[in-house]
Amino acid sequence: MNCCHNPAMEMDIPDNAKKIVLAGNPNVGKSVFFNYLTGLYVDVSNFPGTTIDISTGKLNNNVVMDTPGVYGVSSFNDEERVARDIILYSDVVLNVVDAVHLERDLFLTQQIIDMGKSVVVALNMMDDVKRNGLKIDIDLLSKELGVEVIPTTAIKGEGLAEVKKALGRARPGNRIKEIKEMINEVIDKVNTESEALLVVEEDENIIERHNINDFEGKREYIYKLRRTRVDEIVDKVVSETNKNAAFRTKLGRFMLKPLTGIPILLFTLYLMYQAIGVFVAQTVVGVTEEIIMGEYYYNFIMNTIGRFLNDSTLIGQLLVGEFGLFTMVPIYLFGLLLPLVVGFYFFLSLMEDSGYLPRIAALVDRVLTSLGLNGRAVIPMILGFGCVTMATITTRLLGSKREKFIATMLLGLAIPCSAQLGVIMGLIAPLGFNAFMIYTITIFTVFVVTGTLLNKLMPGESTDLLIDLPPLRLPRLTNVLRKTYTKSLMFLKEASPLFVLGGLLITIMQFTGLLDSIANALAPLTVGFLKLHPKVAQAFIMGIVRRDFGAAGLNDLAAQGLLNGPQVIVSLVAITLFVPCIAAIMVIFKERSWQESALIWIGSFIISFLTAGILAQFII
Repeated sequence: MNCCHNPAMEMDIPDNAKKIVLAGNPNVGKSVFFNYLTGLYVDVSNFPGTTIDISTGKLNNNVVMDTPGVYGVSSFNDEERVARDIILYSDVVLNVVDAVHLERDLFLTQQIIDMGKSVVVALNMMDDVKRNGLKIDIDLLSKELGVEVIPTTAIKGEGLAEVKKALGRARPGNRIKEIKEMINEVIDKVNTESEALLVVEEDENIIERHNINDFEGKREYIYKLRRTRVDEIVDKVVSETNKNAAFRTKLGRFMLKPLTGIPILLFTLYLMYQAIGVFVAQTVVGVTEEIIMGEYYYNFIMNTIGRFLNDSTLIGQLLVGEFGLFTMVPIYLFGLLLPLVVGFYFFLSLMEDSGYLPRIAALVDRVLTSLGLNGRAVIPMILGFGCVTMATITTRLLGSKREKFIATMLLGLAIPCSAQLGVIMGLIAPLGFNAFMIYTITIFTVFVVTGTLLNKLMPGESTDLLIDLPPLRLPRLTNVLRKTYTKSLMFLKEASPLFVLGGLLITIMQFTGLLDSIANALAPLTVGFLKLHPKVAQAFIMGIVRRDFGAAGLNDLAAQGLLNGPQVIVSLVAITLFVPCIAAIMVIFKERSWQESALIWIGSFIISFLTAGILAQFII
């Protein structure tokens, strides 16, 4: 085989030796097969032009080469580029597949088959298939792929001898017809059918190697064809059975079925409410905010720094005033917000580490499709409860511009960040469960109505959900604590400067009378339509600087008795649906066009006050 400029050609391999290449996704057990086939005759060398080591060994007169674990043959990173070049150079490919995750692993299998390579499939981890309550029709799978499929449990040595014998019978498999036709259109531009496939898949390195100019590939179309084909195969050959299935396997299935999955999700959210909204927001924050920070810390500051400052001057207000840098900022940041943020990230890390988070995505996929999204969008939505700014960045993982706009709009509108959520929980928890439900149902209704309208009005459709479901497992406490610590520390780093800036701006606006002027200008809206105290307008203005800063202002007004229970609910609805903080706004303008960003910003204003005003007419 003559692969033009392929770095694999520089490796020292005898001319008459067949090149047997091991390929597979990460963590499928390739090393066990490699060690079995090669024994002690192993050489590790650096692949030309990279920092990646490649293992080679001998099997009779042939050479066995291992490749990095990859999900596809492409040029997205060094591992994939190395795997690609070695597979291009191969005579036989031993594709090791995780039998439990066929829907994921067979994508690479079908791609290698589409390259025209002679393939043998080692269907590994068959012991896990039984534990997961699955049944795989091996003969039908072999027929569908067109290559020999050997069931194995490599760590126990089961099936390894059969795989070794099957290598001599390796053959090309069943290619996807439409892809074969596309390969024929460009085969005259390259050396092999394998390279022709990568050209139509828009592999930049291969296109550059052959100096192919002005070629329009069809990568997305090919990937969709291959994904559809793999899904068809899996549907035919894999069936579920509860026989011998472990409890966690059965539980994982229950989580995916609406009849059982929705109650499990609601129960999980209720536990989070009890833990964060009741225990942390009332008991823990009662100690951290009112005693540790509000009493001991505040008295220490006022008895040391405060005694030298006049709180009627600008400097005094900036440092130890109502929104002072040494008073309100650290008290709210460490006393109120940090315990709630830690609690939220602890639960999020539990769901992530246990494998429950992707199951939530699969469960809500159908619902989110009605909003113009797919189940994957639940990831930025849940992350938005941590930080809307970072969640907006993660909308990049969504499949279309349309989905990214809808997700960004819903994030900025109806998802309170953890810092804001902390203050909201602290305010609403003492009002009881009914108040919490009124607030939650209102925000959820706005979320659904807005998403549904955007889905109806915007052209296009949702992309399909493609997500890997890891096995359910007990979370490792060390991992959960590490993630909680890391994310909480990131919150402090991101929130502290903005909280300081917010304190400075609000103090200056208050000292100069600007806050009162704006509050008076908004009085017809705040007092007349929303039925709230005029000073609530100041909290709304503070919310532009930072959403939780506005919620903190509402907390002060409630503490002063200027807001009763129903007014707290209305004001919290308004501040939640209000525009995102400055940091989130900057990211939105960075990620979306200025027209889309302006629409999100202005739309948030209108929806926020309209919804809060309508609610006020019913409960105040």
